[in-house]
Amino acid sequence: MRISTPLCASCFAVALLLACSSEESPGSSTDPVGEAGASVAGAPAGGDSTSQGGTRSGEGGNAGEPAVPGGAPAQAGTSGTGAAGQGAAGAPPDELTVLDLSGAITQVHDPHIVKDGDTYYLFSTGQGISVRTSKDLRVWKGAGSVFASKPSWITTTAPTDPNHLWAPEVRYFGGQFHLYYSASKFGSNQSCIGHATRSSLSSGSWVDQGDALLCSNQGGASNDYNAIDPSPFEDEDGKLWLAFGSFWSGLKLIRLDDSGRRDGPDLFSLATRPNKAVEAPYLLHRGDYYYLFESVDSCCQGASSSYKTMVGRSKSISGPYVDAEGSSLIAGGGSLVLEGEGRWRGPGHNAILVDDGRYYNVYHSYDAQGSGVPNLRIAEMTWSDDGWPVSAGP
Repeated sequence: MRISTPLCASCFAVALLLACSSEESPGSSTDPVGEAGASVAGAPAGGDSTSQGGTRSGEGGNAGEPAVPGGAPAQAGTSGTGAAGQGAAGAPPDELTVLDLSGAITQVHDPHIVKDGDTYYLFSTGQGISVRTSKDLRVWKGAGSVFASKPSWITTTAPTDPNHLWAPEVRYFGGQFHLYYSASKFGSNQSCIGHATRSSLSSGSWVDQGDALLCSNQGGASNDYNAIDPSPFEDEDGKLWLAFGSFWSGLKLIRLDDSGRRDGPDLFSLATRPNKAVEAPYLLHRGDYYYLFESVDSCCQGASSSYKTMVGRSKSISGPYVDAEGSSLIAGGGSLVLEGEGRWRGPGHNAILVDDGRYYNVYHSYDAQGSGVPNLRIAEMTWSDDGWPVSAGP
């Protein structure tokens, strides 16, 4: 995530970077607290927007659609409103709960969950991209990383922390899992999005595609966006897309071909904010609408984070997306889904897991009772009568 101010110091025992002031460089909140840094309300980070996470199961569904027996893997995301326990339409989630999690659930930033067989896989920002697993969605254990070291083509990560990769998301299509991730450094929009594939999450290993899917401000190009926080999506017509972006000119959308590579020069604008503090797009289709979730404001400041999740919807994948009041996200609109409350602050970089027809809001939040360390949070999610997400978070 980024803002219009450079970072100045590092705080918390988990090496959380704080931002000071200035007016330029958008930064990213892709760095998990405890791992290399963070961003502030609108502070640009060439990194991920506090970053993100996908799934496959014998009864999964695509991008937030209810699972269908024999269908494609189930995938992850987030939605619903937090602090007041209400969604965009204000309906209280009377019977919704936040799951009681245990095990390896701290130092989790930008989570995304995918299910393969009887196992849930959690991907998050970290050294070589962190991986965790669970059999019940509640008890988690570490499972190493995607890469032992960054792929050799990457030149955009920080020299002091070259293997730190942000905001991974996984989707299953074309007979294999596709992993998209960010390669950048805090405070810069000289960034690249990488792409790796794997046929099964329970065996074999990830194969990086050997070059960048998309870069910003590389090779002499001048771009007003930041190529981080990639979120792949398959629309109702079976066409593939990739949403991405952090700060600068906001969230973008490009087409992908059947192999998961960029398809053509089209670049659609999805959302902006007056303070430029918007990142971590996540797309979901339900009913007649495509829903665009976004994380806004200040991430990566531990218990002081003002990060929150907003949503808009459209009948077209490329927009325009509007909130419950009819305001356009491209003009700074957005309906509240999650915001900090009590112990849990700055909930964001959400994804949505649809498993056996149930919706779960997946995100990270900073623990005010635990030195501001980012934790994995999974909340049950439902929908209001007028079709807006309602979450049990934070």
